[in-house]
Amino acid sequence: MPGPLDLIAVIWFFVLWIGYTLFAKRKAKVVSCLSFELRRKRTDWMQKMLLRDNKMADVGLISTLERNVTFFASSSLLILAGLLTAMSSAEKLSLMLSNLVPWADYTEGSVQLKLLLLTFIFVFAFFQFTWSLRQYGFCGVLIGAAPDGRNLNEDDQALYANRAAKVIDQAGHSFNYGLRAIYFSLSALAWFIDPMLFMVSSVVVMMVMKQREFHSKVLKALQEC
Repeated sequence: MPGPLDLIAVIWFFVLWIGYTLFAKRKAKVVSCLSFELRRKRTDWMQKMLLRDNKMADVGLISTLERNVTFFASSSLLILAGLLTAMSSAEKLSLMLSNLVPWADYTEGSVQLKLLLLTFIFVFAFFQFTWSLRQYGFCGVLIGAAPDGRNLNEDDQALYANRAAKVIDQAGHSFNYGLRAIYFSLSALAWFIDPMLFMVSSVVVMMVMKQREFHSKVLKALQEC
């Protein structure tokens, strides 16, 4: 069975995952990052949408976003099926891992526990992706029900655009939560090799996400647009 170091590694993993999520959410309110810049662009998008006669382009964009989320949701289900199948063959998997990593001690119970962690991660990711998908559907309804912005005053235009952009923003956040779960699942794979490597890989994944969200080239491009 897993030892004290394994328990510490799992706690470390969840502290980094939850801690980074809270950090990114709070930081996005005070500094420019991908979430902050995309929120501005979504508001601009909805303001321009209100002034268009033909909103097919807007509906097409929402449909494209839905297809992207659907791909990840379907992939999460397939991975979950594979993980549940692997759990039923944990004994064979432990023998295979013992041959690949001879310095580690594998038992059927320890392998099942590690697979259980991955299962939890992808269940969480699936729920986030499907909730994101539903919220994008709500966005499509808001676009379809959007009034003619030329018949509204500036305050009413800004109010509707802001509320519609907020729904799209929430859909984007749910999608981000699902993606983060997948990123952290890659670090969880290192637990099959060594708990210390698991802890190090969790830090590496967190730093990669931080760099992309707060210091990436695409963020600079969005700031300049």
